[in-house]
Amino acid sequence: MTAHEMTEYPSIVPFGSLATEHHPHVGGKCASLGVMSQAGLPVPPGFAITTRAFAEAGQASGLMPSISELLAATDITDSAALKEAAARAREMVTSWRLLDEHQSLLDESYAELCTLAGVPDVPVAVRSSATSEDSPDASFAGEHDTYLWVCGIDAVRQKVRECWASLFTERAIVYRAEMGYPHDEVDMAVAVQKMVRPRAAGVAFTLDPSNGDRSGICIDSAWGFGEGVVSGDVTPDNFLVDKVMWTINRRTISPKTHAHLLTESDDGAAPRVTRVELSDDKVNAPSLTDDEIIAIARLARTAEKHYGCPQDIEWALDDDLPSGSDVVLLQARPETVWSKKRHSVARTTDLMASIVDTLVNPLSARKGAATG
Repeated sequence: MTAHEMTEYPSIVPFGSLATEHHPHVGGKCASLGVMSQAGLPVPPGFAITTRAFAEAGQASGLMPSISELLAATDITDSAALKEAAARAREMVTSWRLLDEHQSLLDESYAELCTLAGVPDVPVAVRSSATSEDSPDASFAGEHDTYLWVCGIDAVRQKVRECWASLFTERAIVYRAEMGYPHDEVDMAVAVQKMVRPRAAGVAFTLDPSNGDRSGICIDSAWGFGEGVVSGDVTPDNFLVDKVMWTINRRTISPKTHAHLLTESDDGAAPRVTRVELSDDKVNAPSLTDDEIIAIARLARTAEKHYGCPQDIEWALDDDLPSGSDVVLLQARPETVWSKKRHSVARTTDLMASIVDTLVNPLSARKGAATG
């Protein structure tokens, strides 16, 4: 990237101001948060640190050629060599300094978020948003780092650098190599977003991930933060909601022996998210009420209609918001497994099945998908 190209777009943009021309420079996660914010969906406020900040910090450091040479010389099938190279690459990236111009904008943007929330040193999530994430032919979801409950500008600055460095985890390096993505052609944007205080959280798919059926919305839910659900550390409750009738057609309440919860520190340090064993009364209790299940499903369906394709959504119930208005969306990305398979209406003599299919997948949408 040339210096001229880097100066054509800003280094920090609030979610509500992200324009289409910014999307190539903010990664899939930030772009989605911007689109959802502007579509009126309930998204916690925040801002994107664009790839300009990453690219100019890397250029100023002079270390990118060394990182590229290091990875090019590493045999990714040699686990010890890969581990050493990845650690060295991350060490080099975390040594980068934000340019003064970008650091000033970051400081101002975080201060504005604190003012908006009415909380000094407001807790934020600092989330990686690589330009390769959520691409049509690959999903890098989960390959890069997210940091929760980050408080204070010094901590935010540090976590931004650590998000940049997560381009070079062992998993990310191997995945890029397997998918044919050059290591020196990926950039990292970062989302900084006001934290929610979730009673429950999880994911929602606007199709059934077990069979690709688009007539239902599948919701996974567990107590506390959704990181346990996304990482597979917690076996979530599962619900399937009909998109037309808005009935809950399947419910599985799983034993949830632990959760990722916000805990206070004994030493007076900032609260942090930790893995906590749950009391017996929570283990087998449903993490959502029926009203909450339907509210999540309706928001997921709204997001699907807005984007025009099946979505993989991260959501949370924010305890800081009143009941009935407490569902917030943290992320929406295109579903990447079944969506690659061309949707076709099965031959059937069941008139009702044909009607439901048409309601859920209108002919106009199918034609658009076929020609897009």
